[in-house]
Amino acid sequence: MNSLLTDTIIALSTPQGEGAIGVIRLSGPKAIDMVDENFAGANLIKSEANTVHYGKIKNKNGEIIDECLATIFRAPRSYTKEDVVEISCHGSSYIIQKIIELFLSQGARAANPGEFTLRAFLNGQLDLAQAEAVADLIASKTESQHQLAINQMRGGVSKMIGQLRQQLIEFASLIELENDFGEEDVEFADRQGLKDLVNKILKIILELQSTFQYGNAVKEGFAVAIIGAPNVGKSTLLNALLNEDRAIVSDIAGTTRDVVEDSIQIDGILFRFLDTAGLRETTDKIESIGIEKTKEEVAKARIIIFVAEIEEDHLQIVNAYKEIPILNKQSSIIILNKADAFHTCHSYDVEEAVSTLTNRTPCIAISAKEKTHIDKLKKQLVEIAKNSKTQASTILSNTRHFAALNETKNSLEAVITGLDNQVPSDLVAMDIRHALHHLGEISGEISTDDLLESIFSNFCIGK
Repeated sequence: MNSLLTDTIIALSTPQGEGAIGVIRLSGPKAIDMVDENFAGANLIKSEANTVHYGKIKNKNGEIIDECLATIFRAPRSYTKEDVVEISCHGSSYIIQKIIELFLSQGARAANPGEFTLRAFLNGQLDLAQAEAVADLIASKTESQHQLAINQMRGGVSKMIGQLRQQLIEFASLIELENDFGEEDVEFADRQGLKDLVNKILKIILELQSTFQYGNAVKEGFAVAIIGAPNVGKSTLLNALLNEDRAIVSDIAGTTRDVVEDSIQIDGILFRFLDTAGLRETTDKIESIGIEKTKEEVAKARIIIFVAEIEEDHLQIVNAYKEIPILNKQSSIIILNKADAFHTCHSYDVEEAVSTLTNRTPCIAISAKEKTHIDKLKKQLVEIAKNSKTQASTILSNTRHFAALNETKNSLEAVITGLDNQVPSDLVAMDIRHALHHLGEISGEISTDDLLESIFSNFCIGK
């Protein structure tokens, strides 16, 4: 993998397509020399680090390709800890292509996805968790996603994992020392002290894992399942929330036969809305499959919107709500739809009755068709999401990190079992090594080419 560091790479770092400017990035041992050879302006080779120079990029025939700015970063004070040049040119796709082709012809190599950040990791600029946070930061679409990625980039998760790992390493060294004196009855490590430490680390791991549900919801969007009987207006409600005709609306019951998903941002929080098939008994095989999928999505959703018709008998609404046991375990909102067709002045009495009998607030009367009181629903969604926020200073959002912590937890529990059963120290040491390995996978202290390929292949080219 380190052989990648011997060549100079190039890529467009701004999005594809026409724009005011395009930024082309080169990184590697020959980056400055390559640009200087084709740059009519300042002598870049003699230029100081962190300086910007105006000039012209010329091809091999001396013809001007474009006027541009060249920004010089010298190792190790650059993103990759290598010599880096960023060329800011006009955003014409033709100009960008010609400049990249020019440097490719001089021996530069087209960068792979995420290769600049991979080099930053391999050169010790970032650990692996921080590198993954770079991808999350680029992909962030909301304030909450941005803040989560920034905290991880600053090393929130890495610092905690590093501390846990260092404490384990100190005890592991004592256990290994005992193994070196295996023929002698020597005990360097305090068994009770090790047990106390492992229990302390297990507690921290469980606390960190408990933040994952919230962190992952922020990263991927809070999943909101819209459920209810057929033809109560679930699809119309989804369209009203999204302010577009995303789901098919029909008076025919059972029109929605699969889960329809779309996302919107409300007050800096991303919500993923799932319009589900109507819940009812049916002999239609296709509709039955949709209903089963609905139940699966309800089980995974962070928030449930239960939709019923306001004209329906309130006791029937209450019973239908209570028949879905998953609602008792999750945040839910009861929506009484079609208020525009409710020709009585007692709609608020229905809201109060349903809310009281289900012990659920809020219960909101709306008209999805007329988009009335949709703002109230959105406000409640935001309130539920904010109330679910963990107070922990470090929040876990990466599935890979969660899985690695799970493996660490299993290994540490095996250490406790071994100590309780007075197993030989070499077996205890083996379980500690396994725990250290899994913790090291999070920060990248333990990594394989396959792992790095899996992570960085998901980055955009040019980052």
